[in-house]
Amino acid sequence: MANSFLYKDKSFAVGDTVTVNYRIIEGDKERSQLFRGIVIRVKGNSNVNRMVTIRKKAHMGIGVERIIPLQSPNIISIALNKKSNLRQSKIYFIRHLSEQELRNKLYSTKTLQNKK
Repeated sequence: MANSFLYKDKSFAVGDTVTVNYRIIEGDKERSQLFRGIVIRVKGNSNVNRMVTIRKKAHMGIGVERIIPLQSPNIISIALNKKSNLRQSKIYFIRHLSEQELRNKLYSTKTLQNKK
């Protein structure tokens, strides 16, 4: 599917809130950094070139997006924080939503009830 991906036998989809533990190398030092955000896009047609775009709200409401290749040796782990019930493949519309509108769109159960 174009809107989901597998990483170490765990399934993630577009709209899910995930935490990526990423290894950063600065000179001769090495540290790990957590990046927690919403998966807004999955790009690539095979596991070799698959990349995900993750967006988070940083300080003062500024949005930060990070494109992470899934075959990178710098990824330590990816953990699922919250599952979404969206069915779209790319959710660029969240760039213009407030926090409350975002929660209502991604995690509300009303959208599933109206479709039945």
